Amino acid sequence: MTATTEKAILAGGCFWGMQDLIRKLPGVVSTRVGYSGGDVPNATYRNHGTHAEAIEIVFDREQTSYRDLLEFFFQIHDPTTGNRQGNDIGTSYRSAIFHLDDEQREVAEDTIADVNASGLWPGKVVTEVTPAGPFWQAEPEHQDYLEHYPNGYTCHFVRPGWKLPHRNAKAAH
Repeated sequence: MTATTEKAILAGGCFWGMQDLIRKLPGVVSTRVGYSGGDVPNATYRNHGTHAEAIEIVFDREQTSYRDLLEFFFQIHDPTTGNRQGNDIGTSYRSAIFHLDDEQREVAEDTIADVNASGLWPGKVVTEVTPAGPFWQAEPEHQDYLEHYPNGYTCHFVRPGWKLPHRNAKAAH
């Protein structure tokens, strides 16, 4: 980490699709997939208990913001479905924001309030906002999976209709 980088930990279903889309954003320095928010130490793909499949993102605050990452996060997965994304069902696939400090928690709560108020999503956000615990990096074969297998499984895509209006535009109305 440097003076201008920050870390984010997000879960929104299968980590392969999340990583494939987020890594391409301007300002994203690095990503890795793993497990967070659960009860098993040294979590693995075969034994991750109540952990969610998550992505750890290092980003440059001079090029993007935590809020920008969260807005994109809410565009690429359905935060209104509990313990599910696409065909993936279970707590491993829940929507979660694992905040690293109070500022991230406040931004997460504020962004969720804006998503709910926008009326653009199919229901209310069920994304959990919880303090980050340990992040257990997934096995090498899961890192950058869709770069190695471009036609591999993913249920993540950018939904153009789920883009929050800029706050200045909302304030002008």
